[in-house]
Amino acid sequence: MYSIENKKRVVIKIGTSTLAHKTGRLNIRRMEKLVKVISDIQNSGREVILVSSGAIGLGMSKLGLHERPKDTPMKQACAAVGQCELMYIYDKLFGEFNLNVAQILLTKYIIDTPRKNNVENTFEKLISHNVIPIVNENDTVAIDELELELGENDSLAALVGVISKADMLIILSDIDGLYDSNPKDNPDAELIPVVNEITEDIRALAGGAGSGLGTGGMITKIHAAEIAMGAGMDMAILNGRNPSVLYDLFDGKDVGTIFTNK
Repeated sequence: MYSIENKKRVVIKIGTSTLAHKTGRLNIRRMEKLVKVISDIQNSGREVILVSSGAIGLGMSKLGLHERPKDTPMKQACAAVGQCELMYIYDKLFGEFNLNVAQILLTKYIIDTPRKNNVENTFEKLISHNVIPIVNENDTVAIDELELELGENDSLAALVGVISKADMLIILSDIDGLYDSNPKDNPDAELIPVVNEITEDIRALAGGAGSGLGTGGMITKIHAAEIAMGAGMDMAILNGRNPSVLYDLFDGKDVGTIFTNK
């Protein structure tokens, strides 16, 4: 059984599929429950950092758009509008549990330069004051990342974990974990509980760009696992549709897929 007792500082990445309905509008009930569970985890003595998607989707909803824009300036506009909405909601919900949040917008350029020390210092100071940092990509200026999708938040979350010296990365997705075959095509597909090494076989299970799992984002999660494990950090993929799965993980139950070098 995997032990999580010594995982004090955790990065939790929340995907758009967890935060929003298929309409693109906010899933209020799920988000309220998610914030409640995370607040409880924070109150238990752990240090939580959130990496949250959803800004572009919320911006689309606020601007009355029914399809994701294809041009970069409109994506930037949606991100700018949606980020305000996203942080307002997080601030309001966490405030109900007497917890403060802080917004941190990052780009890969900051992470790849000596200025990342400023980010490290900010994380440490916020965490020392029991503040929950909420991280997203700075989509209004990271133009190449928007266009090329290099800035997907799974890898960003892994890099945040490295910068913040986290003990574990938890990715909340719309799937229970990594399967031995595509569960959308094979009803007998089995969940892989633990992965100790990212091999070519594991990469193949994640699918390519044209596969069901690949388009669902599993390949980016494997990349995030490589970053995390390379830095000595464990990672878990859990189904965010039921936020209580976080309780199960911290209670030591076998849920999701754990990526660990141990």
